[in-house]
Amino acid sequence: MKKLSLICICLIACAMGASAQFNLKKAVSGAAKAAQAVTLTDEQMAAYVKESVDWMDKHNPVLPDDDPYVIRLKKLTDGLTEVEGMPLNFKVYNVIDVNAFACADGSVRVFSSLMDIMNDDELLGVIGHELGHVAKHHSKKAFRTALLTDALKDGVSSTGGVAAQLSDSQLGVLSDAVINAKFSQKQESEADEYGYDFLKNHGKNPRSMAAAFERLQSMEGGAGKQSAVAKMFSSHPDTATRIKKMNERADKDGIPALETAE
Repeated sequence: MKKLSLICICLIACAMGASAQFNLKKAVSGAAKAAQAVTLTDEQMAAYVKESVDWMDKHNPVLPDDDPYVIRLKKLTDGLTEVEGMPLNFKVYNVIDVNAFACADGSVRVFSSLMDIMNDDELLGVIGHELGHVAKHHSKKAFRTALLTDALKDGVSSTGGVAAQLSDSQLGVLSDAVINAKFSQKQESEADEYGYDFLKNHGKNPRSMAAAFERLQSMEGGAGKQSAVAKMFSSHPDTATRIKKMNERADKDGIPALETAE
């Protein structure tokens, strides 16, 4: 995955060419996709999500528990143990790409380069937003779409309820599709609202949502890593509007200003 050395999704969408290291091909015909769309079970979906997360963890440099990046993330996410009853697990990828994503199984992956350019409040806002996509099942839908259109082997619908194992090439295609998933403006707005409530309900300052958008807004039109960050919320509503909405909610709720400073 380029220098990836998230869905699964989901994620946040970013500008990375994950297929660069793979000679990828689509594995199913249109007719097979249609049949699989009907027969793919929740159990198969769960198996494919786990297989994909395991594959991404294997093909990326995962930092150990005693690394400063991991220690920082653990402190930042203290108390964030589940979303809608789904256990959360966090890891840091030591890569130069700027991104983060949350998967349909509660796996959250944050890239070290993103942590380099965002403070704790901004990172919390990103995580809250991504968990919103998970809670609202956007990530699951995006993963299912990618699975059925880009990665599945022929005959998965006839495996007797057991998910067919995917090849490295198929997993590479799937990971690329998931990490570059596009959400509708409605879905982005739903994720914003959920992220705000999630942070507030877990004792975190929900103004972090506005802080994340302010950071993205400051980077729009930039170059290099900055432009990559600005693309993280693909198909997003107007950034200024999102900032205003989150801050208005916080004002109405009597939420204090953030203490951290850049």
